[in-house]
Amino acid sequence: MMLDILDESNAKATFFCIGGNVEKHPDIYADIRKRGHRTGNHTWNHMSGWEYSDFSYFRNVLECSGLIQTSLFRPPYGRIKPSQIRGLKKQFTIVMWDVLSGDWSEEISPEKCLQNVIKNTRSGSIVVFHDSKKAEKNMLYALPRALKHLSEKIF
Repeated sequence: MMLDILDESNAKATFFCIGGNVEKHPDIYADIRKRGHRTGNHTWNHMSGWEYSDFSYFRNVLECSGLIQTSLFRPPYGRIKPSQIRGLKKQFTIVMWDVLSGDWSEEISPEKCLQNVIKNTRSGSIVVFHDSKKAEKNMLYALPRALKHLSEKIF
């Protein structure tokens, strides 16, 4: 499990959570918080901003805020309209990333996932891993190795 890997490496992460998943698995969310990790809003149901009106998008984000009290927001797929950015910036700090592990892709091997992180991470990088069934095989391989590599590397 991702939380155990982070504990073993004495690493902290920010989990951008989907509200519907928090509602279904409150015990996992509580464990994330209990272990000292930060959480952020990732919409109620992984809604892509490009596909919906601002009103629908804001309503979805605010619904998630009912379960996840945070000032951090990450748009699913990194897709968000400028008008949505303007509206959300009033309440949230929008957090993007610069390194995608690719852990969710069935076309990427666990080793390729690891190399995506190792080759592209710089000082101050924000790296995305996913804690999901879809990403499990690649994440379980790449995350502990990436953490070990990055903890030994001096930026």
